[in-house]
Parts: sequence; structure tokens; C-alpha cells
Amino acid sequence: MRLNKLSLGVVAAVTAVLLAGCGGSPAEQKSSGPAPTDLKANITYGYWDANQTPAMDKLIADFNAKYPNIKVTSQVTPWAQYWTKLQTQASSNTLPDVFWMNGPNFQLYASNGQLAPITPLVDSKQVDPANYPDALNKLYSLDGKQYGVPKDFDTIALWYNKKIFAEAGVAVPTNDWTWAEFKTAAKTISDKLKSKGIYGVATNLVGGQEGYYDSILQAGGNVISADGKTSGYDDPKSIKGLQLWADLIADGSSPNMQQMSDTPANKWFDNGKAAMIWTGTWMVSEVNASPVKNDVTVVPLPKDERAATVIHGIGNVVSAKTPNMQAAQAFQAFLGTKEAALAQATMGAANPAFNGTQQAFVDSVPSFNIQVFEDAATKYAFPFPVSKNTAAWNQLEATLLPDAFSGKKPVGDVAKDLATQMNALLAKEK
Repeated sequence: MRLNKLSLGVVAAVTAVLLAGCGGSPAEQKSSGPAPTDLKANITYGYWDANQTPAMDKLIADFNAKYPNIKVTSQVTPWAQYWTKLQTQASSNTLPDVFWMNGPNFQLYASNGQLAPITPLVDSKQVDPANYPDALNKLYSLDGKQYGVPKDFDTIALWYNKKIFAEAGVAVPTNDWTWAEFKTAAKTISDKLKSKGIYGVATNLVGGQEGYYDSILQAGGNVISADGKTSGYDDPKSIKGLQLWADLIADGSSPNMQQMSDTPANKWFDNGKAAMIWTGTWMVSEVNASPVKNDVTVVPLPKDERAATVIHGIGNVVSAKTPNMQAAQAFQAFLGTKEAALAQATMGAANPAFNGTQQAFVDSVPSFNIQVFEDAATKYAFPFPVSKNTAAWNQLEATLLPDAFSGKKPVGDVAKDLATQMNALLAKEK
């Protein structure tokens, strides 16, 4: 799964009209300091990844060591149903008291009064935003207020197979590789190992997080303006970022779109049929269980005009309509602590967002050079592109961009069409 580890493709849409019917912005809570430890309440915690249940149970138990009278009941909903269920809950004011939120859906919920700001937690020093990567704080902020406490994060790097590079007689990637070096290596490997069905790179084009969002930023472009009001797809630099992938497919450096549809990029890499892949921290456990685990490692993504990767992470949020605000925010604050972050890292549940707690994750597979992902978060990460209704233009990306990547239509034409339609959608956002 991406978007949490998330395949940032099309996410389930939550209609603004439905949410708007639930009320406007929540009333600002006044800071009253930490909740008393004898506070009694029953609250719910909603999330989508059952694989993280052992870690979430541990966090609840640790929280109860301090707040024994606050009962936390987990509501685990699979990713495929999570957003549909959340939409229904929002429309009936029955959202979980505390729940996982992602970047593409955040602004829609926050702008329609469904989320409580963390202002009182910050004012009372229960949460310090400086403890998390700034890009994640920005991802969960709207109109000057922050609503989500970052839980974990993903950045993107270049995974490569040393054995394949050696077989093709190509020098392995370095920390300061350029696009030109990346493209040359991918083409050379594909040409030399064509008879074995091995490609230089498996292009990951289902959603932008693992490819074209990063290359657009590297070329100096942008997917959406900083204020979230204008598409960046018609910028010549953004078009250059898209062209990179079309060129890799066109010259045989990568499997074509049909091949990638039949077999996703990660499987090409896991099975030793692709020398390189752009992907994230969520691949650590998958690659470590694959046949190529002893042959791979990670370096930063190649640069064009600049170094860049998108960063995304889950945020723990509180329902603005919870009848147990003090208890819910006490739990939200605890989930943002160093203690909670270390528990997640130690149990291998996620790459924690709390600064300085990622070492356990880095040490989990030393040969993979996981530190690259951590360095990216603080040195050259850009917030995942979002607006108040991200899902609407994510659908446009999924519909239009395949024609550009496959060579069916010129990349520039598709990008400009996408920008026009995306701008029309953005203009409707209030």
C-alpha cells in the first residue's frame, strides 16, 4: 500500500457538498494543559493497516499506563473501504474520535470543519511541531492552523541491483547521479541484457509519488502552486519532468505501459528483471523478503536542476465533533511523542516521523542504506502536492497521463490539457 506507504494514485473521493453539510470550521479549543490522569472516557481510534495492529495495541497499552481510565477501542478498516466508511461517518457526525488521515484527503476534511486543530496541544507544549519534518507539518496545515500530528513518513530513493549492474558492466549509481547518468545506465543495461528479459528500470507510473512528482520537482517544476490554486503541469519544466518517463519507455529502457499494467514495477525489481526502481521506505520489508535481497541497496534519486523527492506521511487527527475532546487530544498528543515513535520503529511498523527516532528503522536492514530516506526528509523533500479536493485531479492524472507515457500523444499536449482541466477543478474549490 502507498499513501501510507502509499501508492499515491487515485484516492477515494469525499464530496465537499456532503462534508459541508456537516458544519463549518470547528470552534477553537482553549489550551487547558494536559488532561488529568484520572480522566474517564471511551474513545475510538480508526486506521487502515491491519499489519500495524500489534504496534497500535502497544501504543494504546502504553497510553493506558498514564491514562488508565480512558478506554481506546480500535476500528480497523481495510484501505479499500476506509475512505468510503469515513465519508459515511463524516456525514452522520460519527467519525472515530482519533483517526489516520492522509495528505490527499486532509484539506477536504479540515476545510469542512471535520477536524480539530492541534493549537491547544501546541500552546500547552504537549506537542511541538519542531519535532517533525517541516514538510509534514505543512501537509497537515490549512489557513495557518495545523490539524494533524505526524505519525510516520515516506520519501523516495533509487533502489538498484548491484548484481545486474555488474553483469551489464555498468558502474553503479552514486549519491550525486544526474538524469543523464541514470538514463545512460538504464539504456545500456536494457540493451545488453535484453536476451534475459532484464530492463534497466521499471517505471512506477501508477500515481506520482514514485516517479513523475519527483522528476517534475527535480526539473524545477511543480504539480500545483504553493497556494493550491493553480496547476503546474503546463510549466515547461514540469513537462520536462514528465518527458523523462516517456523517453525511458520509448527507447526500451523500461517495460512498456502494457507490460507494467500486467506486472507492477515492484515485482519486476523483486524478481531481478529490473536493475532500478524509484520507490519508497515501504519497500524495505518487501525487498528483504525477495530473491534479490542480497543484491540491492539504495542511493538518492538522480538530480536534474535540483535534488528533490516528495514526502508523505500519515497524520493522527481528532474529530471536531468528538464528545470526548480532552481524552481524544490526550491520546493524539501521546501518539506524537518520542516514546510512541520509538515503539513503532522498534516493532518495524513504520518509519516514525518524530525527528531522531528513525535509527531502529535504519538499522533493520543495514545493507539497504536506509539512511538515504531519512536524509532526504530533511535536506531536499517537498510536501506531497494536495488541494482541498485532491482526488478530483488525481483522477485526471490517471486518465490523461498514460497517453503521454505510452507515446500515444505528445507529452506537452497531454500536460497542457491536464493543466487546463485541473485548473477548472481547482477554481471550484472554496
